Amino acid sequence: MSTPHGQGGSAAQDGGSVRLAARLLLAGQVLYIGVTQFHAGGDANDHPAIFASYADSGDWKGVHVAQFAAMGLIVAGLITLCLSLDLRSEFGMWAARLGAVASAVALALYAVLQAVDGVGNKQVDDAWVGASSAQKGARFASAEAMRWLEWGMRSYHDYALGIALLLVSGAVLAARAALLPSALAYLIGLSAVAYLLQGWVVGSEGFSGTHATLIVVAWVLSLAWMIWLAVLTWRSHRAALPRLAS
Repeated sequence: MSTPHGQGGSAAQDGGSVRLAARLLLAGQVLYIGVTQFHAGGDANDHPAIFASYADSGDWKGVHVAQFAAMGLIVAGLITLCLSLDLRSEFGMWAARLGAVASAVALALYAVLQAVDGVGNKQVDDAWVGASSAQKGARFASAEAMRWLEWGMRSYHDYALGIALLLVSGAVLAARAALLPSALAYLIGLSAVAYLLQGWVVGSEGFSGTHATLIVVAWVLSLAWMIWLAVLTWRSHRAALPRLAS
């Protein structure tokens, strides 16, 4: 992680790692946004209506498995980026190390979230829809309890991902590389703030309109810095090809 960029082959290797990180991040984010469009929709805080919609969904499990795979790509990209940066300050090295750890924690929390949402929610909603009149009340209470557990898991996943992005932002800011401008680090930091706010809102009021807006803001900011990173690494690679050939 502390290899100087000025040492020919090492620089090319570091540049290749950053380029790989950019590809993983962008592929994961695009996949996540795309597959989420197939998620059953409606007013997520209108529990009777949304539980019925979830029970009626035929691709529920597939969508959530794909979301988990997409989050895995994003986290792999974040960890790869952390391990690829040329860092010589204590702050930068610790930010990168802790950023990689926080990214792994975010993925672990997301796995539990998807177990609750992608499996637990579907089961309790199916049970509520198919219950007899005498059992409806108890089944609905179980479905709401599962939903509130999902709120908690989503809240702390968002916190973990926001913290990871803040640490990655600090590491990028400290990196000794003209390839990564300071403005890119600040944009990563803004996306971190969007996730931290999501964590607070979903923990306070569930999947409200405010939370939905913050999701879109986080997506836009994340796509912006990931596309920017991908373009920067592509241009750097193109510029390095004539030098490597000679």
